[in-house]
Amino acid sequence: MEPRASVKNLIPYVPGKPIEELERELGIRSAAKLASNENPLGPSPLAQKALSENLSTVNLYPDGGCFELRRKLSRKLRVPEDMLIIGNGSNEVIEIVARTFLEPGDEAIYGSHAFIVYPIVTQSLGCSHVVSRMPDLTHDLEDMSSLITEKTRIIYIANPNNPTGTIVRREEFEWFLRQVPENIIILVDEAYFEYVDDPEYPDTLRYHTLRESLVTVRTFSKIYGLAGLRVGYAVASREAVSYMDRVRQPFNVNSAAQAAACAALDDEEHVARSIELNRTGREYFRLALGNLGLGYTESYANFFLVDIGRDPAAVYEALLRDGVITRPVGGYGLKTHLRVSFGLPGENERFIESLRRILGK
Repeated sequence: MEPRASVKNLIPYVPGKPIEELERELGIRSAAKLASNENPLGPSPLAQKALSENLSTVNLYPDGGCFELRRKLSRKLRVPEDMLIIGNGSNEVIEIVARTFLEPGDEAIYGSHAFIVYPIVTQSLGCSHVVSRMPDLTHDLEDMSSLITEKTRIIYIANPNNPTGTIVRREEFEWFLRQVPENIIILVDEAYFEYVDDPEYPDTLRYHTLRESLVTVRTFSKIYGLAGLRVGYAVASREAVSYMDRVRQPFNVNSAAQAAACAALDDEEHVARSIELNRTGREYFRLALGNLGLGYTESYANFFLVDIGRDPAAVYEALLRDGVITRPVGGYGLKTHLRVSFGLPGENERFIESLRRILGK
């Protein structure tokens, strides 16, 4: 059985090692998972309550249109309901956009150190991916603009970017909007936007009235702590959403996920606690990594990209044996780095002390 060439040559996405796998392989207990940018506080208590109340009806198919979740998101974001599409995580939303608007032979542009799902989705559809350079590990919008051809159909921008944590600021983003032809979709992946505290960060929801071909993608996996339930969404023009709804699988978001996401939107206290925990984690890492003499990329998300200064494989494995799970990012073209999520204070300290011992610092 032979797959399409575009699929055969794909490099699959490799997720962070699960805690259960590490504990099973090495006999370790109480591992600290700092690999997947998850919310260490877990889900909101309101979301947990909604989940338990929903269990008795999981024998029924979910609301295929996610009516209640779209209604609540519409009110919170102040966008019309028919400009929203909900997906099984933001990854599915990104895939829906690509499957709706990319034809074989089209081109999509993304950054050289951007989220690996962009090239996977693009290549799987028989399209060409055009890689833009990322000096200082940040999207170079001028370079992206220079790469546009008559075949360009989508430009992916992760803001903040995973795995580097860097951001594109308002002035350069507004310049970019003026440069890109209207027939090209600009997809801005804002999975980590709630963590950003830079006043020059552009809220892309403000620009949808100015550009029909803008798509903003967000998720409940990060700040809301619902990564295991897979809920994401996009804001796009009414016409774009109407086309994407034709491609979207029926019942793509399960009923438990919908209920939990609706409840999570009501828990502003949990979001505020998550933001504060992230801020203190970032400050701790900044100081601790500086004391170790290690380079890192200033992050506006919930992780740091740490430069070990050499192939990090041995350090990664040694950390695993200490029960600390981090993420090598060689697949992103970052050959000397580990990505480390901000955890609870004790987990952060455990990582730093383990790293200090492993590096002989």
